[in-house]
Amino acid sequence: MNKNLSSNSVIDLICSHHSVREFTDEPVSTEMREAIFNAARASSSTCFLQETTVIRITDEEKQRKLAELSGHQHQVLTAPELWIFCADMHRNIQLVDNCDTGWIEQLMIGCIDTGIFGQNAMIALESLGLGGCFIGGIRNNIEAVTTLLDLPKNTFPVFGIAFGHPARHNELKPRLPSAVTFMENRYVEPDPEVLAQYDREMEQYYAHRSTNKKATNWSKTVSPILEKERRFFMLDYLKRQGWALK
Repeated sequence: MNKNLSSNSVIDLICSHHSVREFTDEPVSTEMREAIFNAARASSSTCFLQETTVIRITDEEKQRKLAELSGHQHQVLTAPELWIFCADMHRNIQLVDNCDTGWIEQLMIGCIDTGIFGQNAMIALESLGLGGCFIGGIRNNIEAVTTLLDLPKNTFPVFGIAFGHPARHNELKPRLPSAVTFMENRYVEPDPEVLAQYDREMEQYYAHRSTNKKATNWSKTVSPILEKERRFFMLDYLKRQGWALK
């Protein structure tokens, strides 16, 4: 094996990712926060539009409210750092007199670029020995979050990251195998036996992990998510914010 691949600390770090939801009381230093944000803003940006804004939450009442709005997630309430990552066309619109906004492609750009921005932040914070968890639950009550953060039109909160010094590490969660996620030249229907073997692997993971043990597999956890509409209010909200109009 290539020496660089056999001892690549960056790849090892990325492959060791796991959500951290319990934190010590130790604060994240200013130097760490600045390093994390600088790594995040170095991320790729479509046409260099740079349409991501991060709001750091330091107001305890706002953090408590965000924990409530996101489904009473304890990590949102207890994390030393809570950052909300927003898709933001508002800033650029102020610079251009005749903006043609409201296109679905612009919505995709906002989501994609903000996702890349957030992933850079997660890798950076983990490289510093910190741990964190993505918070998609802020979209459960996205209108209230928008009001709480005074977000203007042509912005919306995509997700949060709650992070800090880990009090406990979770086990690595097995991912779908490359046999059904990595293809060449064309789409190939996934092999049912590969998916069945993955379900068996996930059954073992859920049964033997250190916390929240349960008798289930991957297919069973996916089913309730896909069998009903979630956040049915999202399209109307996005339209009110100036997105997804055409």
